[in-house]
Amino acid sequence: MTSRLIRGRLLSFEDRPSGPDDTAALFYESDGGLWLQDGVIRARGPFETIAAKAPPGTPVTDHRPHLVMPGLIDTHLHMPQMQVIASWAPALLEWLNTHTFPAETRFADPVHAARIAGALFDELLRHGTTTALAYCSVHSTSAEAFFAEAARRRLCMIGGKVMMDRNAPKRLTDTAENSFDESAALIERWHGIGRLHYAITPRFAITSTPSQLEAAGALKRRYPECYLQTHLSENAAEIALTAKLYPKAADYFAVYEQYGLTGPKALFGHCLHLNERERSAMAETGSVAVFCPTSNLFLGSGVFDMDGLEAAGLRTAIATDIGGGTSYSMLRTLDEGYKVLQLQGQRMDPLTAFYRATLGNARALGLEDRIGTLAVGSDADIAVFDPAATPAMALRHETVGSLADELFLLQTLGDDRSVAAVYVAGDPVDRSPKPGLTASSETVAI
Repeated sequence: MTSRLIRGRLLSFEDRPSGPDDTAALFYESDGGLWLQDGVIRARGPFETIAAKAPPGTPVTDHRPHLVMPGLIDTHLHMPQMQVIASWAPALLEWLNTHTFPAETRFADPVHAARIAGALFDELLRHGTTTALAYCSVHSTSAEAFFAEAARRRLCMIGGKVMMDRNAPKRLTDTAENSFDESAALIERWHGIGRLHYAITPRFAITSTPSQLEAAGALKRRYPECYLQTHLSENAAEIALTAKLYPKAADYFAVYEQYGLTGPKALFGHCLHLNERERSAMAETGSVAVFCPTSNLFLGSGVFDMDGLEAAGLRTAIATDIGGGTSYSMLRTLDEGYKVLQLQGQRMDPLTAFYRATLGNARALGLEDRIGTLAVGSDADIAVFDPAATPAMALRHETVGSLADELFLLQTLGDDRSVAAVYVAGDPVDRSPKPGLTASSETVAI
């Protein structure tokens, strides 16, 4: 039985804040203690009070004056795109064909898949992210590597093998039948093992035939406890091609509706150009629209109408979308998200921003009873943040006047250097750089 005491400034959200002054929506303790035992938070409160509850001799890690928060949550990323991040292309479809698809063919190799899975979790943890919803490649080897490495690290992770049977290179396509069989085998092997969850993953309507979407729907009916992840309404050319491929569908979201691929555990990346019917249908089914600001800006796809979608009753989440996204950091993602909303006259105050990256994303995943919070009984996934981690941040920190100001500083200027420590299931994570991942010295062609 392992036991540990964490000391620091504790911050966790109890509900969505109504604005930057809504301290009733959060739990904050200026000199707080967390008692962790067997991977779970057993008690929280003033440090002296909590220290008295822990067994005698329980080791104490003092993180003062840093902020101790739940680990961050990323609701949309692509493991096979780690080596195409920062690759230039004029728009989404060109980017996929030029960079992403060639890179994904390498994931048939289990050695390569295992190496990148390890690199992914190293990078996420380095940035304070302890849970992610991830696309693997079309190869079962890719998903096997993802889940095996996550299980080894005792991480709460969600992922799935991509289903893709057209409009992609031959080495990246499966069939409706074998995508069903391979996905079902992965679900039986990994879903519910430890802290792992499976996501049924048709990449998007363009790369799946009607038969394959039928197969995805059959998987969802057979395994209703699994997640469903795909893409929706990211790019004008994508929307036009979807309409051509599915001419009888009322709109893009109607394609997924037809095959039963909606609901509270269905997360749709992007959702930038939804019509009124799509917004209403998504709200009625409880489906989740995922905001991917750095990717939307990088690929020039459009801007996410957060206020409009939420006014229509949609559930929302926020994510990096690696590798169309340009940073593994949820801090950088919040910063760019803030700017995207500012351009539309919409506001995301600092409390709401950090709520979105923790409890908000946990609620989008239906996992708020396990992650995204420092509540007693939650899994002890924790990130410790230093709002004065760099000289520029330290200089600005001298003039911070409130918790909201401090969070906004962390969001605006912070990155992996602001992450002082990470705990997964109650144990500290070694986030030092790993050998074998240094830059190649090969000559670059000009």
